[in-house]
Amino acid sequence: MFLIKKFKFDAAHNLVSYKGKCERLHGHTYELVIVLEGKPDEEGMIMDFVELKDIVKKEIIDVLDHRYINDIISQPTAENIAIWVWNKLEGKLRGKNFSLYEVQIWETSDSGVIYRGG
Repeated sequence: MFLIKKFKFDAAHNLVSYKGKCERLHGHTYELVIVLEGKPDEEGMIMDFVELKDIVKKEIIDVLDHRYINDIISQPTAENIAIWVWNKLEGKLRGKNFSLYEVQIWETSDSGVIYRGG
């Protein structure tokens, strides 16, 4: 079974190792999707949505929202942002009945990446 929670944040970046319009400073309203895989516990939940929200807000949203992402990730492609998010959350989103399964980063409504670790 999968538990899914969506988040949004606004941030600016530029792709310094890229030749094209995205090498110039620009911003996105990113959508972050966190997917956990697990089985419901004795309370009938994989993980409490409130607890998941608090962890993601502290570890990711508060760090990236309204920031220049290049100060945090040197080449902040959607791919590299997804890897960074995974590395920040993987250890915090692991319990006796669940684990982090997938991170999605959407730069626009139709352009994004999915990362499943490794």
